[in-house]
Amino acid sequence: MSEHSKTVGVLGGMGPDATVDFMAKVIALTPAEKDQDHVHMLVDHNPKVPDRQNAILDAGEDPGPYLAAMAVRLETAGADFLVIPCNTAYVFKDAVESATSIPLISIIDVTVATALEQGAASAGVLATDGCLQARVFQDALEKAGIGSVLPSDYELGKLMTLINRIKAGYQGESIARDMATLATALVDRGAQSVIAGCTEIPLVLDAAAVDVPLISSTDVLAQQTVALARGEIALPK
Repeated sequence: MSEHSKTVGVLGGMGPDATVDFMAKVIALTPAEKDQDHVHMLVDHNPKVPDRQNAILDAGEDPGPYLAAMAVRLETAGADFLVIPCNTAYVFKDAVESATSIPLISIIDVTVATALEQGAASAGVLATDGCLQARVFQDALEKAGIGSVLPSDYELGKLMTLINRIKAGYQGESIARDMATLATALVDRGAQSVIAGCTEIPLVLDAAAVDVPLISSTDVLAQQTVALARGEIALPK
């Protein structure tokens, strides 16, 4: 690591497997010949954060104070910037940003930027019902000039069932096939790329299962994290 290297603070545990997957991808993406070449990650792995879907859809307990407390702990511990490997949790970014003075890297923005770089006119979005209700992906795609292809109500119900099963530890072939079917349905309706906009999805869905580019929000955030931590790109002001 160079003298310009930075420490990343990870607000994790939403869900646990997705956080571990994100960390593994940061390690895999880092060019390293020895331990000291790797990214310094401070992780607050807190699965006790209230359910983000319930907060958005059913006026459930606000995750914001939990996320803010995690962010403060990470900043105090020495993090130079923050990431949240959970798309729906990013809906509550204001709580994090108001509690800290270091940058929070948007998993939504870096994912949409990748779709824009790929030149897709429309992107299918596989994301939770809460995330879609909050329109974080749709608004970011629209701002970038990219159309959104969304799951039908029936498909969204199937998607939430799959996500919940993945969170419960079921990540076998049948789950992967059903997830691929949902992605294919978006392609059939005109999606020129598919965004895996929930960090549980890449645990079962890979690019070979989809006939258009698959954009994993986990992968894109990991790539951005490595570049920022290694000083290859500057931290946002």
